[in-house]
Amino acid sequence: MITALIAAAIAASPAPAPAAEAPLHEARPAIWVVNDQDTIIYLFGTFHALDGKSAWFNEQVKTTFGASSELVLETLVPQAPKAIAAPAFSPRAMRAQPVGPFAGSASFLSTSKAVMSAGRSQGMSTSHGADAVLREAAEELGKPVVGLETFEFQLGMFSRLPGAPPPKDAAAAARDRAAMAAVLNHLQAAWNRGDIESFTPMLNQMRTGSPQSYKLLFNDRNGRWAQWIAHRLQQPGVVFVAVGAGHLAGADSVQNKLALLHVRSQRIN
Repeated sequence: MITALIAAAIAASPAPAPAAEAPLHEARPAIWVVNDQDTIIYLFGTFHALDGKSAWFNEQVKTTFGASSELVLETLVPQAPKAIAAPAFSPRAMRAQPVGPFAGSASFLSTSKAVMSAGRSQGMSTSHGADAVLREAAEELGKPVVGLETFEFQLGMFSRLPGAPPPKDAAAAARDRAAMAAVLNHLQAAWNRGDIESFTPMLNQMRTGSPQSYKLLFNDRNGRWAQWIAHRLQQPGVVFVAVGAGHLAGADSVQNKLALLHVRSQRIN
């Protein structure tokens, strides 16, 4: 949940310099493996919105993805027909988001829109995001794609987040957008180089500042996903599991939850 991490870190974030054009560069996002005698589960940390300037779907990512017979994502977001689909960070796409289930979480909806605006200013889009790219590749290959959670479950989860803070004036909102852009750039750069632990300080800030949100968005879900992985080991095959990189960092990471179940994970790149 990049949105939640950014919200936890805004106060300490500096304003960014303007994004500079750069050639496509090689990236090495983090991958772990969980396996037994007849099952291999690759665990890949994604970044949900990227600027499309890094070549990350290569080498070990492409190799492990290609060896897998199934792609598992956090959820399967309903897709609009391609002929009418709006850009991920466009105002039309933002207006098209389902609002009803978020009624109890105006703060999350407000922060999500602000993050979308900050991401758009940096050229980021979910259409370039690792989740979308992997899903498109799997569907082109006829590889099954499943979700760890239903989309309806996620909407319900967001509705249980804490309520909205007092509204900010225009100057404060502008400072927040600048801070969000800085955080997005920082996290994207860390993701590109496989530096998962750069997500940990923000997780710790959320755990301290909003323990209910942290428990709901990270601790509880990571525990459930670890149980899913442990159970999946009982079935032979090769599976590629892709979840947000923040879920693979910190004290309550999926890997640490697996360790509590006596299931070993190992970083492979």
